[in-house]
Amino acid sequence: VQLQASGGGLVQPGGSLRLSCIASGSIYRTVSMSWYRQFPGNERELVARITSDGNTDSLDSVKGRFTISGDISNSVVYLQMNALEPEDTAVYYCHSQNYASLYDYRKRRRKQYWGQGTELTVSS
Repeated sequence: VQLQASGGGLVQPGGSLRLSCIASGSIYRTVSMSWYRQFPGNERELVARITSDGNTDSLDSVKGRFTISGDISNSVVYLQMNALEPEDTAVYYCHSQNYASLYDYRKRRRKQYWGQGTELTVSS
């Protein structure tokens, strides 16, 4: 399974940007897709997640500014980021939890995958 993320770049404070991620490969069913971010020297933190039944959750610091959406049945996820702040500057990673086959689904054997990072810089 490969996750292809795109949409990062340089944006001014207060600006907006949308990240996109598409998963492809041997996927029987996607359980959830998420966006994480990583600051230099830190571990990755969960920014927002959307599940196959449409439930979402997000980091408190991005609530009201970032919105996760997507078509999980087709393994596509977006992160709309508004009112960006310099503190949002980080590398953003797409993540998915999938069942690769019906067998894995029956065994409840989920697999996790990461996309390549896409860099967001918020600066004037």
